Order: sequence, then C-alpha cells, then structure tokens
Amino acid sequence: MNTVVARPVSYSRTTLTELMIPAYANFGGKIHGGTLLSLMDKVAYACAAKHAGEYCVTVSVDGVNFRQPVDVGELVSLMASVNYVGRTSLVIGIKVIAENVKTGVVKHTNTSYFTMVAKDETGKPTEVPPLLLETPDDVRRFLEAMKRKELRATYSEHFDNARTRMLLAENLSQLTTERCTLSEALANELS
Repeated sequence: MNTVVARPVSYSRTTLTELMIPAYANFGGKIHGGTLLSLMDKVAYACAAKHAGEYCVTVSVDGVNFRQPVDVGELVSLMASVNYVGRTSLVIGIKVIAENVKTGVVKHTNTSYFTMVAKDETGKPTEVPPLLLETPDDVRRFLEAMKRKELRATYSEHFDNARTRMLLAENLSQLTTERCTLSEALANELS
C-alpha cells in the first residue's frame, strides 16, 4: 500500500516580493488590480505546486477585495500558504502587503484565497498530500476554508435555483428602484 505522507504548511509557505514600477500603473498612478492578481496567481501556483509536487491550475479565486491602493515605488510582498487540501484540490491563502521603502510604512492591501487543482502529466486531476496542521493558526485556517467551501456551495445552490425560477416579466417591478431603464423595444417585448 502506497501511503502519502502529510506535508506541513511550512513546507510550501512561499513569499513573492516585487517592486512596483511605473509600467504597472494605471492612469491614476496606482498599480493595476490585474497586475496584483497576476502576482497572486504566481505565488498561489508556486505554493500549491510545491505542496502537491505536481503542476497546478487555478480553478477559482475568492475574496479579492482591494482594501488600499498600491503605489508606484512600493515593495509588494505576497505571502502564500496552503490553508486546506481536498483530494486533488488545495486552497491557498494569500496576504498582500505593500511597503513604502522611503518611509517604512507597511499596509495590508488584501487577502485572497485561490483554489488550485493538481494535475498529472496527462492533465488529469491527481491526489495531493494531506496537510499536517502544526499550529492553532493552521487549524483555524483549515476550518475557515471548510466553512468558505460550505458557504460557496450553499450560495451556488440557492443562486442556481433562483435563476432557474426567475421569470423576467414577473420580476420587472424590482427594477423600478434601480438605476436602469428598459429600452422601449424591450419593454414592449416583455409586456
């Protein structure tokens, strides 16, 4: 029997640090959210692949809320760790901080969760090692990931059921307090 040995969170903990250059900025002088997402995807991949020992792909991203902007010249560090593992999937928690190298001021810009799936050489999902939890934070993060997974499944089920049941003509009255207007042609079509 081939038993897979559990790997501790510390085994694959990864930090990616990069200086934010003018080429990464938008017209307002702040770093593009897409640039930060790309960096988060890179660090999530590195962390997941190290734990899995396999190629990993991103299947979903939860909670990308930009709490504070990142400025040109700041040093951004993305700290990733495996928070949860399923049979073939891993949830990677990422904390992003930006440091003004002149003043030393550090700000937490966002936290996000990337779900990755390990793939074998043929491209099929493959089993990942279990996660060895060694600290109370490891346990908390694992339990929080389980709760997010449960809530996501519940939300998806409710939303899919609501979407299936929603009939446009019966729900048009909900739009009266919103900032939208139906074209005359559409209003005639739905009435």
